[in-house]
Amino acid sequence: MNAAAQPDRYVSFLDIDFEGNMARVLDHLRRYIDNPETGNAFWDRFKGRLAAIEAGENSITDKLLLLHSHVYYMVELFEDHDDEQALKDLKKLEEECF
Repeated sequence: MNAAAQPDRYVSFLDIDFEGNMARVLDHLRRYIDNPETGNAFWDRFKGRLAAIEAGENSITDKLLLLHSHVYYMVELFEDHDDEQALKDLKKLEEECF
């Protein structure tokens, strides 16, 4: 897809893969937060909130909002682990979906 054909959320949400973008970022994130060596109480709370959303128990927020509100923490985590692909996928999620 060339630059002119890139999805633009300011024009239309058409062709933006919200679910796929979120899934890719969550896959990266889970490698760290599900690992006892790299997880912590902060990420345990995040996982609890995510589980509630995925179970339909949280009517106030949704998965996209949860990710959006934790973007700076995810950047820090991915930078700490020199995870360039995770940072790239997070940037795409930010630019297309937030």
